[in-house]
Amino acid sequence: MSEPIVFISRNKIRDGKIDEFREYYQNSLPPILAGKTGTLAQLAYENEEATEFTIVRLFPSADALDLQIQGADERSRNTYTFIEPISIEIFGTPHPATLEMMIKIAGLGVALKISPNYMGGFIR
Repeated sequence: MSEPIVFISRNKIRDGKIDEFREYYQNSLPPILAGKTGTLAQLAYENEEATEFTIVRLFPSADALDLQIQGADERSRNTYTFIEPISIEIFGTPHPATLEMMIKIAGLGVALKISPNYMGGFIR
């Protein structure tokens, strides 16, 4: 059985961009919901000051994470007009190519933490 992957990204919302970003994010959901069927959950939260945005994604497997990442370059370029990444956390073991991409992103000043050893649990 494949192990699940949890992917958490924390981002700074650019000054004066919160309202535009909220609209952009809401508009980004339907295509992901329709096209990225391996994404079991995508949950977004902003802090009380509306200066940071955290997104939590849950995948049933490393393959599903890879499907989510397809096309991420273009989506990221658009998204980064509103936010800038602070950190990425991955719980589970992504495929080597995905891990390599995350390490490259971390090399650009984004904190990266990986907890690869799945200990068990359940998803309903």
